[in-house]
Amino acid sequence: MTLFEDMPAYRLRLPARQAGSVVFASPHSGNQYPQAFLDGASLDPHTLRSSEDAFMDRLLDVAPGLGAALMTAVLPRAFVDLNRACDELDPALIDGVRGAPHNPRVASGLGVIPRVVSAGRVIRQGKMTRVEAEARLQLAWHPYHARLSALTDQVWGRFGQAILIDMHSMPHEAVEQGRGPRPQVVIGDRFGATAAPGIVHAIEQAFEAEGLRVGRNVPFAGAYVVQTHGRPASNRHAVQIEIDRALYMDERTITPHQGFEPFRALIGRVMARLVEIGRAEAQPLAAE
Repeated sequence: MTLFEDMPAYRLRLPARQAGSVVFASPHSGNQYPQAFLDGASLDPHTLRSSEDAFMDRLLDVAPGLGAALMTAVLPRAFVDLNRACDELDPALIDGVRGAPHNPRVASGLGVIPRVVSAGRVIRQGKMTRVEAEARLQLAWHPYHARLSALTDQVWGRFGQAILIDMHSMPHEAVEQGRGPRPQVVIGDRFGATAAPGIVHAIEQAFEAEGLRVGRNVPFAGAYVVQTHGRPASNRHAVQIEIDRALYMDERTITPHQGFEPFRALIGRVMARLVEIGRAEAQPLAAE
């Protein structure tokens, strides 16, 4: 007997021809909730969705037509967080897990299997078994990361470089209002550790060319995905991008608002510029 129905962990859309070294991914836009998960949750489905990067997959769906691969999650973040290491297990949620050295993400309930959704709302009452935790990882985490690694390896092997653009969305209030207007886009490169400065600057310019206000690393510097795939000394670059949800959706109702399609067109233009960055930087190592 399996704990969860068999569901795909990701959706991969490949271009007819990879135009360069850029790969797009969206690990938090999954919205297919296993029924067994819903049955055990103490929150209603709408509240559970507050953790999603809702509609990010739709914003990115032009990627294959631009010549770049697009990998998106199917299962939701409230079920398994694909932007965490698989050993970031929460002893307050999972039986048989020992407390590890302090990890602020796990301590706040945002480990690889989250204990809470946004605003600290508890997903379920009581603990789950280690068996259930491992079943979730086997269903969602391991297949997603195995395929993403293979995909970036393939691009790197062909072009001598890989640029992973890990796309996320952020609540409008996530960035505190400072002396100036709050950023609408936050680029995270772990303060220069996961991508070459020239590539990060070019990404920043691509968003600014569309009139968007861009910040770097605060409050989102990037987590597991960019830490794992970003090795600029080996020509493997990874950047996390957070986009203000208010630009394209109503956060309360989790629905696209009237600005969705214009913003989708804007993001398509940004993505075209990002693909060109990968095309200009890449040096193909093999014939077609």
